Amino acid sequence: MATPLPEAFVRIMREAMGQEAEALFAGLDTEPSTTIRLNPAKEGANFCGDGVGWSPNGVYLDVRPQFTLDPLLHGGAYYVQEASSQFVGYLLKDDELEGGRVLDMCAAPGGKTTIYSSLVGRSGLVVANDINRSRTLALADNVQRWGMGNVVVTCNEPSHISAFEEWFDVVAVDAPCSGEGMFRKMDEARSEWSLQAVEQCVVRQKEILQNAWRVLRPGGKLLYSTCTFNPSEDEGVVRWLMEEYGDDIVAVDRVVIGEEWGVVRSDIGAFQCFHFYPHRVKGEGFFVAVARKREGVIKRSMPKPRRKVFAPLQRADLGEVSRWVDDPKRMAFRVVGDTIYGYDSAVVEDVVRLGESLSVVYSGVAMGQIFKGRLKPEHPLALYVGRDSDVVPAVELTLEDAQNYLRRVDISVSQFDEGINVVTYRGVAIGFVKRIGARCNNMYPKDLRIQKL
Repeated sequence: MATPLPEAFVRIMREAMGQEAEALFAGLDTEPSTTIRLNPAKEGANFCGDGVGWSPNGVYLDVRPQFTLDPLLHGGAYYVQEASSQFVGYLLKDDELEGGRVLDMCAAPGGKTTIYSSLVGRSGLVVANDINRSRTLALADNVQRWGMGNVVVTCNEPSHISAFEEWFDVVAVDAPCSGEGMFRKMDEARSEWSLQAVEQCVVRQKEILQNAWRVLRPGGKLLYSTCTFNPSEDEGVVRWLMEEYGDDIVAVDRVVIGEEWGVVRSDIGAFQCFHFYPHRVKGEGFFVAVARKREGVIKRSMPKPRRKVFAPLQRADLGEVSRWVDDPKRMAFRVVGDTIYGYDSAVVEDVVRLGESLSVVYSGVAMGQIFKGRLKPEHPLALYVGRDSDVVPAVELTLEDAQNYLRRVDISVSQFDEGINVVTYRGVAIGFVKRIGARCNNMYPKDLRIQKL
């Protein structure tokens, strides 16, 4: 039996919603749906289910598969993401973000980051930040799977990032919250909830938004979201934003929502606000508000570099590294430690500035290391959408072989050419192997291997 809803939560929602609160409470005791979002830059995923009205790549699944055993998930062909949270992409669908800069201030585990990564394209840049180091490692894994090569994963307090003043076209704050929207999916969310936690979250949310506002350029768009229903954390924080920055906040073009979606609009000042309630929407609890910073002169600034992180790639190695990408002229390469990383030329200097001032966990696409004039490729290069598909042989695996590869179990050597091969499942790359005579080295990272049978 599920843990009862907290009494204080019940009281607050009855005050906020009246009689409709009873329908919400009943909805929180129903089974959640399972939703994925397809990667528009990769093919191979084919699922049965209805589409998500506000997400062109979202699919409600008829049956929940064993995602851990699906090679397509590991190859980044799709991301398992709750339907309501995919709405952030809908709020940006009419923005010309190709080549733009987006800051995902509270990014882990990366569902929304991958949406922004697709929207800005390979010539754009997404800075995905989280203050928890272990969470940023999971975030980096998901970014690598998605394969766009345009994300910088950072682990910093928002106050550190705010030194990059007026840098970003979009700033998204998916704020830490009391998590009421997870009451249906996570029983522990009910038992851990408290009024004190709500109050602490409000303080933290305001602090993060102050820093977010500073890094948003004039004319840029702010997205504030939570996975909670609590009026203090949702409408209350938006009202605070209007009081704090009201003269500089302007409305975006009116967001049109389908009546059949069940999304509840509750606009406040210049902010258009949207509530997702599980008794109305096929999704979990979610709140998001959107507005723009008033147009004006952009006075972009950044902190002084604290250290030198990147070294140039030696000219003698440029040809070898360049042959691995589909458009060498658009790429720039830098060396961190002994690993070569690739970036779109349009953003490489921005990445360098970020890396010199912030704690960066991962950025761009890890290409690999040079040994005796040849590149030993890193796993993220296999998943990169800009990898030249003809540089090494591609071997299509059966489902059994693909799962064994992901477990790092031996698979038949005879199907591979001598040297490096990329392995695919249903046309989606999932990693590299290296054949050396009669044996085959599985290059899938040990820390990512499937341990489930």
